[in-house]
Amino acid sequence: MGKIKVRTLGDESLEQKQKQQSKNKSKEKKFVKGAKGGERVVAVGPSEEELQAVIVSEANQSQTDKPKSEKRQAKSDKRKAKERSHSKSYMLMTKTLDRSKKYTLPEGLSMLEKLKRSPPAGGFDETVELHINTIETGVSGNIALPHGTGKLIRVAIADPSASSGQVDDLLKKIEQGIIEFDVLLATPAAMPKLAKVAKILGPKGLMPNPKNGTLSRDPEKLALSFAKGQMNFKTELKAPIMHLTVGKMSFGAKKLSENILTLIDAIKKEKIRNVTLKSTMSPGIKINI
Repeated sequence: MGKIKVRTLGDESLEQKQKQQSKNKSKEKKFVKGAKGGERVVAVGPSEEELQAVIVSEANQSQTDKPKSEKRQAKSDKRKAKERSHSKSYMLMTKTLDRSKKYTLPEGLSMLEKLKRSPPAGGFDETVELHINTIETGVSGNIALPHGTGKLIRVAIADPSASSGQVDDLLKKIEQGIIEFDVLLATPAAMPKLAKVAKILGPKGLMPNPKNGTLSRDPEKLALSFAKGQMNFKTELKAPIMHLTVGKMSFGAKKLSENILTLIDAIKKEKIRNVTLKSTMSPGIKINI
């Protein structure tokens, strides 16, 4: 007898489905070279490598196809999270301050007083800072503020004639990264020894030199002037900006104003691009000089 075809009566769509399944199975059969007659390997479905490739592809596609609105939302959420990192009192202060306005110095000092926390956070006398953007790098000098900075300045002196081994002990500490001073004064005789640590002191602005007034034949007398309020100012090595302490909140507006004006005159207005006034815990206040 010839071949007998099996057909499901009354349902042609089912018949077509059966034919298609039969074709798919035949495609999945793979014959192995060298196998005996009738032996064959049937691969059903994709391999593990293919499945992994599909998963990675779909993950990348989902990132690429993410709508721009979702990306903007993600950035907004990050920004809000950063804002929430500030305390409630800080957020209230920023609402009091007009961040787009440039205040005169008297207005800025008055605003700084309004922004002061009451009672002060941690119960300490906040430091008043001036952040100055200059038109170029390399702006430097030294000045004695009329009322000092209110900060205890640690002064170290390198003077070979003062005591035996004093400079050597200082050099050992600097080489170990131990810097226990804010200002280093030196005599000309100490400079050859200090040259060994110039790579450490130079980037920190601590290397004694005539320009910043830290090189003297009488460093003991010079140390007294620093204790009375003398300070050095210098832009950062790679950026035209300097961060300076001009007093404490307890000084009051009059003393702070005199310190700030003295400092601005020393730097020179024509070299200044922007000035921002702030205390330890307050937001920055733009000042029009």
